[in-house]
Amino acid sequence: MIFEGLADRLQETFKKLRGHGRLTEDDVNEAMRDVRMALLEADVNFKVVKDFVKKVKERAVGQEVLETLTPAQFVVKIVDEELTSLMGGTQSKINISPKPPTIIMLVGLQGAGKTTSAGKLGIALKKKGKHPILVAADIYRPAAVKQLQIIGSQLDIPVFSMPQGTDAVMIAKSSLDFATHRASDVIIIDTAGRLQINRELMDELKSIKTEVNPHEILLVVDAMTGQEAVNVAQSFNEDLNIDGVILTKMDGDARGGAALSIKAVTNCPIKFIGMGEKLEPLEPFYPDRMASRILGMGDVLSLVEKAQELYDAKQAKEIQKKFRKDEFTLDDFLEQMQQIRKLGSFEQILGMIPGMGTLKKQLEGADIDLNGKETRRIEAIIRSMTPRERADIKIIDGSRRKRIAKGSGTSVQEVNKLLKQFAEMRKMMKKMKNLKGGKGLGSFRMPKIPGLPFMK
Repeated sequence: MIFEGLADRLQETFKKLRGHGRLTEDDVNEAMRDVRMALLEADVNFKVVKDFVKKVKERAVGQEVLETLTPAQFVVKIVDEELTSLMGGTQSKINISPKPPTIIMLVGLQGAGKTTSAGKLGIALKKKGKHPILVAADIYRPAAVKQLQIIGSQLDIPVFSMPQGTDAVMIAKSSLDFATHRASDVIIIDTAGRLQINRELMDELKSIKTEVNPHEILLVVDAMTGQEAVNVAQSFNEDLNIDGVILTKMDGDARGGAALSIKAVTNCPIKFIGMGEKLEPLEPFYPDRMASRILGMGDVLSLVEKAQELYDAKQAKEIQKKFRKDEFTLDDFLEQMQQIRKLGSFEQILGMIPGMGTLKKQLEGADIDLNGKETRRIEAIIRSMTPRERADIKIIDGSRRKRIAKGSGTSVQEVNKLLKQFAEMRKMMKKMKNLKGGKGLGSFRMPKIPGLPFMK
């Protein structure tokens, strides 16, 4: 989980504060010591930590706070506001040119995820109604051009490349004509990186910048590198005057030091964050929502937006029809389970609901699929069945169960468990379709369906 360690420490600190009635200056000082240690352990830049704690302390020891009836809540409010300010204050959007095409140049070191981010940014812009192209200007890394072409093919986004040996500056310049001919309104240039910053790299990037005059230069950095990501951002900004940052691998960074330091050190806003290796759109970075999540106040807006994005009214009606006609199959169940998985694991969803972050610890020992492991096992079982078996579970006899278990890497007992629970669910649906206005619902108990934690 993003910021997990920091979130736990800060929430514990404020829990202690709430145990006091009115706060004294000593209470505030002790809390600020805990906040300082929590931020340093999260790999936040020490100068940033020093300034942050100073600002919070100055506001928290004022008479306005010490004399209020709920001073602990007031301190949390101050920390929330200062964290939001630290990360940029408001969402920073891409600068779209009023005269197409908008040129976006991605820069960064090797291994930060530039090529994948180019595709993720492309699909995010497609969802906004844009018609992007990807430009393969990384002429040094083996198979970089091929990788971008594969990504473009998977996302149905055109990729512009030139024969091997062509200069990167020429590729970037030639892409402008290509975009014009295809009526594309966004050009995303994937540039070369190095294992470390050097003059040769910067000179090439400066030449591309001079030649194509991009509207946006976005630096792609790996969030898991912590303070090194901040140092890289500072170096690139000094040479290229970058417009924003894309933080990749945020789901693997439990500390969050880079996200909390970059804006303060470089004055460059974080515009997008990338989660995982799958080709899903980059997520816009909202400082206020991220601050709320760190302090355990949730992020309902992001959860609602994601759910709305995934909701398919037509598909929902089809599923309702199948429920009524008793035609709901394991294929339909699998499809619904995958839709729910797109929202994230149950653990991630809990973190976005106010007050539920602490519930996660209480549920860790319970029979609840927090990280999606059980969901993946069920998916493997269903995928090991033939289309006919998924449509009619009655035909799955002993030998078929053994084959399905072997194919999915599970046991016959686990296959039996899923089939039994799915049959129970089908029975429940059959009974419920005859009910009018919900009468008699109290006599039915929703069966325990693995992989759908809220049904447990």
